[in-house]
Amino acid sequence: MTRLRLGTPSPIGAIPPASWNALVGDDYPFLRHEFLSALEDSGAVSADTGWVPRHLTLWQGDELVGVLPHYLKYHSFGEYVFDWAWADAWERAGGRYYPKALSAIPFTPAPGPRLLLAEDIDPLQARRLLAEAWESEDVSSWHLLFAEQAEVDAWRQACPELIPRHGVQFQWQDRGFGDFEGFLASLTSKRRKAIRRERRRIAEQGLSLHRLQGDEIGDEDLAHFFRCYQLTYLERGQRGYLDESFFERLRRDLPESLLLVQARLAGRPVAAALCLQGTRTLYGRYWGSEVMADGLHFEACYYQGIEHCLATGLTLFDPGTQGEHKLTRGFAPRRLTSLHHIADPRLRDGVARFCDEESAHVSAYHDAAARALPFKI
Repeated sequence: MTRLRLGTPSPIGAIPPASWNALVGDDYPFLRHEFLSALEDSGAVSADTGWVPRHLTLWQGDELVGVLPHYLKYHSFGEYVFDWAWADAWERAGGRYYPKALSAIPFTPAPGPRLLLAEDIDPLQARRLLAEAWESEDVSSWHLLFAEQAEVDAWRQACPELIPRHGVQFQWQDRGFGDFEGFLASLTSKRRKAIRRERRRIAEQGLSLHRLQGDEIGDEDLAHFFRCYQLTYLERGQRGYLDESFFERLRRDLPESLLLVQARLAGRPVAAALCLQGTRTLYGRYWGSEVMADGLHFEACYYQGIEHCLATGLTLFDPGTQGEHKLTRGFAPRRLTSLHHIADPRLRDGVARFCDEESAHVSAYHDAAARALPFKI
């Protein structure tokens, strides 16, 4: 068999789309060549923004047999696993934290696969070969974020020195509810009544909700969504990481992955939530509103997504980061683990102690959240 070799770290445009997507498949849209290309071609991911794309590839002869998203980072924005304190402590001590290496999806805290391999590739050999890439680079560290637990376990087997850091997100899972009424029937009476009251309040305010998929999303729909998306950031005195051309590229190149939830008042759109979907999972990603309306965020970003999953056979709904408010609406806590390779042993020891101490607090938080779920016992 031809020897496995590491390719030259490259932007996504230098890697054949068909070969990349053949490994990625259709279930996780954020690793699709089209999604990563939209990030890079729109300029959201570039040297100018502090994200230098250097995707890692494995080859057997001329065949692409492994892919791993990979970036050099000159800051820690857009990652959602926060290491600012590590960087500050190390630089105060005279070290250099940036650039660092990162394997994640930019601006996308959605758990999913990171390393994709052809079926006949030895995963242990592949990971150890890939580790040579960041060990040979002039970087302080390498970070694997929002990988699935089985992949985390495989990386720890291949590279035992990796430091685990734990976190929690909230996800909804279909338990055989059948429809939204079946979902409500699984909840305690108090929560069932509260959700029905929230949904009634939407109609009482004159709002209606509409779900548009793929080619149903027109130019005006997308333009309105983008205005709403920017408003979310402007409220905090910021601008969104992503520009309009990014979303236009998604609609052009990945229409089957898009779901736009649109809220209308007197027939005019006033709020929007843009989701992406794979073959099993709905991912809530971007939201904004031109109006202040009681309960609209919960309706557009949570209840419409649950209804969509139940109507289309999707079994998991990942609504994004943060949130005890998700817990009371049936989104269960899920443990997540990021992995961190720290080159300098002095920084590595400090990070390892921090992550170990943090882990006990995260575990207690997860368990308390699980006990607070509103499902009937």
